[in-house]
Amino acid sequence: MKNKMKIGSFITAIVFLLAGCSSATHIEKDDTVNLKDFKTFTWVEATNPSHKDKPISLEEQQIRNAVNKELTSDMGWKEVKHRPDVLLSYDVLVEKSFDESTNPVYSRPFTRLFYNPRSNRFFRVIYPSQFVGYETDRRPVKEGTITLTMIDAQTNKTVWQGWTTGEVNSKNLTAKEIQRTVRSIFRKADLASN
Repeated sequence: MKNKMKIGSFITAIVFLLAGCSSATHIEKDDTVNLKDFKTFTWVEATNPSHKDKPISLEEQQIRNAVNKELTSDMGWKEVKHRPDVLLSYDVLVEKSFDESTNPVYSRPFTRLFYNPRSNRFFRVIYPSQFVGYETDRRPVKEGTITLTMIDAQTNKTVWQGWTTGEVNSKNLTAKEIQRTVRSIFRKADLASN
């Protein structure tokens, strides 16, 4: 029984540790709009005539594919070219930032040797480590933010927005980072239940 409790405690600790490592996802939505009423979508850039001949970058295609997968397979929405219910847009921002961590600093423990002339013996006195303050470690990092926006095509009013920020390893987001980020936004949103 104790062994099962230890395993259960270990698994719980791992779940909380992994949850603490993930980036925060934020959702804003218009409470007066029922998202279940929407079934079709299109990308804003596809309906803008000035961007019609502009080639789509690989990163843009990866973001669109990740969003399309979430909307079509998980929610049953359909991408259309004419008369959509929702207009989709996104924004990607990669910027330099600093990650700061503060750690306590302790002195080293040490031992001193003293001579007692009365007993004609040496004895040791142990001085334990003591707290001396905090040390701040500051390292440069790159943070990437993906923001997804849904606009009601009838009213041109923003009805839903989701975004998340996390540390990225390069100037551009990788395909795995994009998929993971988009998935986390839609999991937090839980649009199917709205």
